[in-house]
Amino acid sequence: MKELPNADRFQIEAAEGWLMLGNPVEANEELEKISPKYRRHPAALSMRWQVYATAEWWEAAWIVSQALCEALPNSAEAWICQANSVRKYKGTWEALELLRSVHRKFYEHPVVLYNLACYAAQVGRFEDAGKWLADSFRAEDGSALKVAAVYDPDLRPLWEKVGDARLFELHAETE
Repeated sequence: MKELPNADRFQIEAAEGWLMLGNPVEANEELEKISPKYRRHPAALSMRWQVYATAEWWEAAWIVSQALCEALPNSAEAWICQANSVRKYKGTWEALELLRSVHRKFYEHPVVLYNLACYAAQVGRFEDAGKWLADSFRAEDGSALKVAAVYDPDLRPLWEKVGDARLFELHAETE
């Protein structure tokens, strides 16, 4: 992969700065200054995806995420970007199917597994959600996902289902 010239790297850094200031429109303007030759560089695509996702321009984010996955087919992060875009642009089922299609490639990547769990919980596939969530915890080096899972609204349907199932078990034990 070619190294970015300093001028183009500067534009990416400037775009990142605008994003930190909460201004994706200005960030996008900075990315437009990148040399046409380097606009498909993974660093430029990644920043462009972040800009589009921040602005909630989901169709554009989806298109850029496809180019990012073509440029970096072995990057779990690229596929996570695409799945997030697909979820917002096309729907949760489609995002689940996308990540399932690359699951074998990233079967030990904790964030891929976590996202699979979130999408499965959202579409009512609770057994799959529980399995992928447990797998994500085993694959993670640390506990950040465990903490996130407690508060993640995407997993709320799973927690409600598990809670309901436990309530029924407790009720049956007391009868």
